[in-house]
Amino acid sequence: MLRPGLLRVSDGPSAPWRVLFLCTGNSARSQIAEALLNRKGRGRFVAESAGSQPVDRVNPRAIAVLEAAGLAWGGRAPRGLDAIADQSWDLVITVCDRAKESCPIFPGQPVIAHWGMSDPAAVEGDDATMTRAFEDAVALLGRRIDLLLALPVEKVERLKLARQVRAIAESTQTPAAPTTVEPR
Repeated sequence: MLRPGLLRVSDGPSAPWRVLFLCTGNSARSQIAEALLNRKGRGRFVAESAGSQPVDRVNPRAIAVLEAAGLAWGGRAPRGLDAIADQSWDLVITVCDRAKESCPIFPGQPVIAHWGMSDPAAVEGDDATMTRAFEDAVALLGRRIDLLLALPVEKVERLKLARQVRAIAESTQTPAAPTTVEPR
């Protein structure tokens, strides 16, 4: 039985934590975060993503840099908040300021954190510059996810967990070294 303050939407203490990543278009940052957490979390977490104003397709550079990092992208087309409105989450993490401002209220009182970062799709320049922006996004999100995975989420009270998940963004403002994803 969980102590007060550890209320989760997932079934039972051994069920994976449900995490939702939100951004505006659901075409780059949130898709990258979803793919990284699903691989690195290996069943401890189940991640999905959505956008406040979803675009038509995932950015091809996001897919390419995930594959270059050793992660074959198997995600879904961008989707809006209406597609996930009836679901409950343990953690909701916004990865852009616009999504933070339009983040709806979710059932079950999930821990909500903001991991703001620049949009790699907004970077202009030559091919190498634009690709580097996506590589930096993968590195930064990979580092943040590594820090999330290091938290004892199963044992920490909800308010303390909320502070710790929010602090991850503050401690990782610049891209870390390139991340690698372990093969399955």
